[in-house]
Amino acid sequence: MKLYNLALALLLSATLAACAAYETRPAAPAMASSGVLVGTNGMTLYTLDKDVAGSGKSACNGPCAANWPPLYAMDGDSAKGDFSIIIRDDGKKQWSLKGKPLYYWSKDQKPGDKSGDGFNNVWHVAKP
Repeated sequence: MKLYNLALALLLSATLAACAAYETRPAAPAMASSGVLVGTNGMTLYTLDKDVAGSGKSACNGPCAANWPPLYAMDGDSAKGDFSIIIRDDGKKQWSLKGKPLYYWSKDQKPGDKSGDGFNNVWHVAKP
């Protein structure tokens, strides 16, 4: 009987942990804040003019991605509304909005910063 109760307790604990993890996952990978799109961390998201909407590709790889970190999707994430997922050159998954990959800017220091907007005339804040 003790073994049965222990097994039941472990199963219940695992189920509750899985439910808690599922519920903490955001409904969407980004949200609107002050007229721009931000990640769940509150940091501004950007798009790149060189990315072709709907191509499923990112034009920002290697050193570019070090300065413009992608908004990565996790395993198990799936498209939601205007949000879709592309596969990057390195095989990682990245969120896109209306087919345009989304990125952070490494120079933004705190939520609300938009210092990457207009950078090299090809980077722009993502708008909802």
